[in-house]
Amino acid sequence: MRIITALWLRNVKLFFRNRLQLVLLVVLPFFYLYLLSTLFESVSINNHIHYVLAGIVIIVVFQTSLNIATSTIDDIVSGYMKEVLVSPVKRIEIALGQIFASTTIATFQGMLILIVGSFIGMTYRSIFTPLALICYMIFVGLVFSAFGLWVATIVKNAQTFQIASIAITTPITFLCGVYVPLSLLPNGLQYVALINPMTYATAFFRTISLEKMSVPVDELLSEQLAFQVNSFIITPQLSIIIVFLFGLLCLILATAAFSKVDFTLIDRSNVQKDIFQQ
Repeated sequence: MRIITALWLRNVKLFFRNRLQLVLLVVLPFFYLYLLSTLFESVSINNHIHYVLAGIVIIVVFQTSLNIATSTIDDIVSGYMKEVLVSPVKRIEIALGQIFASTTIATFQGMLILIVGSFIGMTYRSIFTPLALICYMIFVGLVFSAFGLWVATIVKNAQTFQIASIAITTPITFLCGVYVPLSLLPNGLQYVALINPMTYATAFFRTISLEKMSVPVDELLSEQLAFQVNSFIITPQLSIIIVFLFGLLCLILATAAFSKVDFTLIDRSNVQKDIFQQ
């Protein structure tokens, strides 16, 4: 437990020392809110500002959670991970330390946006709703931190990882209904969006945030909080089950890959050349 805490604290301290990142964290989500609010208003979304901001919050949690992959690659390149591995600690503890740190940072970022959002009308009828949102952000952070760690450990080249991370995160980000309403996508991409776990993570978070867990299915479908596949309807309750199963799979894959990977095989030559050139 001491090793997990030490790794968690190290990554959290590195985050809070980056003041520019903290400023951009507050500014950029509301810039996107300004750009996207009109787009979502055009598809007859009620309370579209709250709807869009809820989506931005959960996508920030998702993107920050995936940053654990970048952090892990950086630790490997710098040699820090090698120093940690020669100490008498279990690899599972190192993996959990990385995952918990990323989850903490992602949840903090989401909470900060929610706090600022409360000043522009993002309010709730129940005091339990913000608590549910925080718990869900922690859950999503754990899921995609595990996913990011798995991606980081299976890529053996730092430059390849940069390409792979973009190839993975771009479709996940733009095919989950946060930036573009799913109803405006071509039919083929709408089906692709239905196999995107972030689609269901976003829908469930918006359902909680808008406090619509008990509204009729027709209203959920019209606001893209539920999805219909032929005659089968994926409700928000089913969405959380899908995200949970995806997270469980990622956790198993991440811990298994991290426990077996040989970090000496990671190609660091390209990164070292870039460092010397700078």
